[in-house]
Amino acid sequence: MAMQIVRSACTACGDCAPICPTKSITPFKGVYKIDPDTCTECEGEFDMPQCVNACMEDDCIIAA
Repeated sequence: MAMQIVRSACTACGDCAPICPTKSITPFKGVYKIDPDTCTECEGEFDMPQCVNACMEDDCIIAA
C-alpha cells in the first residue's frame, strides 16, 4: 500500500518531500504527489510514515 496526498488539502509547503526516504514525493500541478509504485509507507525504517509526521495539515496525507 502507499500513502496519498489529498490535493485539496495540500498547501504545497514542501515539508514532506525532503524527509521521504524513498524520494516518492514530488511536485505536481502546484501541489505534491506520492508515487504509489515507490512509496513503502516507511515500513521497515520508521514506526509511521515520515510524511504524515512532517505535514501540518490535518488529513492531507492518507493511506491509499
